[in-house]
Amino acid sequence: MRIIGGKFKGKKIYEPSDKNTRPLKDMVKESIFNILHHSKKAQINIEKSNILDLFSGIGSFGLDAISRGASHVTFVENYNNVIPILKKNIDNLNFNKNCSVLNIDIFKDLEFKNFKKNFDLIFLDPPFKEKSINNIIEKIFKSKILKKKGIIIIHRHNKECDIFLNEFKIAEQKKYGNSKIIFGYFTL
Repeated sequence: MRIIGGKFKGKKIYEPSDKNTRPLKDMVKESIFNILHHSKKAQINIEKSNILDLFSGIGSFGLDAISRGASHVTFVENYNNVIPILKKNIDNLNFNKNCSVLNIDIFKDLEFKNFKKNFDLIFLDPPFKEKSINNIIEKIFKSKILKKKGIIIIHRHNKECDIFLNEFKIAEQKKYGNSKIIFGYFTL
């Protein structure tokens, strides 16, 4: 795997050796960034943005965002076999000043209201089998950590039919192989 865009395009990203982590495929990642850059529905400028990367795994999405000019990425992951790889990727790319890593269970221990920053973009890449995505969306909504014109991007299995709270509106949805990418925002 590699960084696919920006200043560090082509730099290697280390991958896990086990099969419990599903890194974001390059084609899907490239499509996400193309939509962010070109779509009129998702008007987020990655440059200077503050990003929350939930279920970050090895950091593929967030690292590419920093390469493209994001100011800061907060990675949240609790799988102990992948956290050392995430930290190795951050160190290898010398992104330490642009990142923070929280080793925490998103469902049990993460208090969204405790974030001191608001986010321009929140990326969720949970395990495909995870069914409690709306609970996270609801916590994000109640905590008001997404900026007014911010966007949430969710990576799901293409056959998954999630039901979200009424305040979460889907702006765009794309399918790539087994993946479905949902771009959404909150109506306030």
